[in-house]
Amino acid sequence: MITLPAMMHELSDRDQEILKHKKKQLLYSRGENIIKQGAFANYVIYIQSGLVKVHLQTAPGKRVNIRIAGAGSYLAISSLFGEEFYTYSAVALNEAEICMIDKEGLKQLLHSSKEFALSITTQNIRCESHLFNLISSISQKQMRGKLATALLYLSSDDFLKEEIFKHLTRQDIAEFAAITTESAIRYLKEFEKEGMVLLKGKDIRITDLSRLKNMAQKG
Repeated sequence: MITLPAMMHELSDRDQEILKHKKKQLLYSRGENIIKQGAFANYVIYIQSGLVKVHLQTAPGKRVNIRIAGAGSYLAISSLFGEEFYTYSAVALNEAEICMIDKEGLKQLLHSSKEFALSITTQNIRCESHLFNLISSISQKQMRGKLATALLYLSSDDFLKEEIFKHLTRQDIAEFAAITTESAIRYLKEFEKEGMVLLKGKDIRITDLSRLKNMAQKG
């Protein structure tokens, strides 16, 4: 059954009908690549359900995790504005239902619906703001500050219901902090000894939020 992204149900009947012929839905399993950095950007990606890890390949065998996108998120919006290739990769963290929307068809909808165009622009601005904060953390902070910043992001309200750490390896967490896996493991143990976090298997629980925030701010 072909369903529309929730945000698009406010479109006119005509625009919804156009969209049905400009999209396809796919189901991805955990670990499957959804988009690959450098590939030709034919589609804008809408996440119907599931969690998707977005990462940037910075060198052979080295990458930085940019963010986790959940239901209601769009990926590769920049392709609507002239970007010919995907600028990052995206991988399913769990079973994810993905809507792949032809970018030319989506452009038509942006012209016909101001509300839809505004919602797309607003989401893009939020993503851009998060990217600036990530760059600031990577370029200015020491490793403990980078890890604290990554843990605060992964523990935010957006991921509270998802039990996000169950979907992430220690390497994933290290790549959100732009540090080595060995350093992430070492500093996590230090944070636990200092009473800032509690480690239980893959799960990580923040036990002293104010101290962790202070660590992130000091860098």
